[in-house]
Amino acid sequence: MVTSIGFEDFTKKIQVGDGPVNVEVELEPKTIQLREVNISTTAKADWKRNFEQFKKDFLGSDNNAKLCQILNPDVIYFTYHKKVLTLEAETDKFLVIDNKALGYRVKFLLKDFKSDGIAEIISYGGERLFEELPGSKAQQKAWQKARDDAYYGSPMHFYRALYTDKLVEEGFELHHLTRYLNPALPPDDVLRQKINKFKSLNMIDSANHWIEVANMSKYYMDKVAQTPYASFELLRQTKTPGIFAITFPNYLYVMYTKKRDENNYRDIFRPLDMPNYEISVITLTDNPPVAFFDKNGIVINGEPLYEGTWSKSRLSQLLPVDYVPSEKR
Repeated sequence: MVTSIGFEDFTKKIQVGDGPVNVEVELEPKTIQLREVNISTTAKADWKRNFEQFKKDFLGSDNNAKLCQILNPDVIYFTYHKKVLTLEAETDKFLVIDNKALGYRVKFLLKDFKSDGIAEIISYGGERLFEELPGSKAQQKAWQKARDDAYYGSPMHFYRALYTDKLVEEGFELHHLTRYLNPALPPDDVLRQKINKFKSLNMIDSANHWIEVANMSKYYMDKVAQTPYASFELLRQTKTPGIFAITFPNYLYVMYTKKRDENNYRDIFRPLDMPNYEISVITLTDNPPVAFFDKNGIVINGEPLYEGTWSKSRLSQLLPVDYVPSEKR
């Protein structure tokens, strides 16, 4: 990635092999769009409220997130859509975050961020750069352990185990998940209208009722297939060396048996006889259902939707794309 003030960012994905890679870079002049300045007594309070929500949704809410600090929050532009209960954010400069849980300074050029308050879907994209934070030998050792903890059981770990055919050895068990949309749950746009309507009329009890309805599970009649998938049933080779594809019907139920997760996820079915393993559900949102990833375990095309444990992994758990754990678990 190449950035320069006054020019559009240049980004190109490169597959690194044994030989040198030459990249021709040409920057296009950037059209500067002046943002609307809104001066009011509530503007500052609105920005602060949006920023607090952004921190929770972008950084995470785990113990690592408590040790993350955004050093330049003033570069973030927020847009809150009250009618649809959706927060959007973007930056035109690098957002700088110190992650003192993992020992990184992360520079994140946030291209798009969206947090849907009803659907509870958070999506964001952009470019990120990692720098090591200085620290004592004891700190470095603690950071290395925390990084390994973040790696094991992560999507990066999963995709690497998938293409090397080491799912069982690495602690992953994959099953087909069948589930149906809950017919008692109204569509998201209806829920938004009801909640906004009763909030605007100051009818708190009615608004709370529809908030409770919104918190109902999206699915019912969940069933996890007993026979686990093998790697070859999901993995596809591509014409590009080092690039792989994953495909499956409906939903993929991912169990990581080397960690426990005691959280109760609203839409994640867990059979009564199953230990509290970390559970994540993958949905492929592209049509046809396929996602492409590289040898680093990074999805490069066809971004999937994660539910369960992986849905809680935010910047506080983010690692460099070429991260290699220090120890085998």
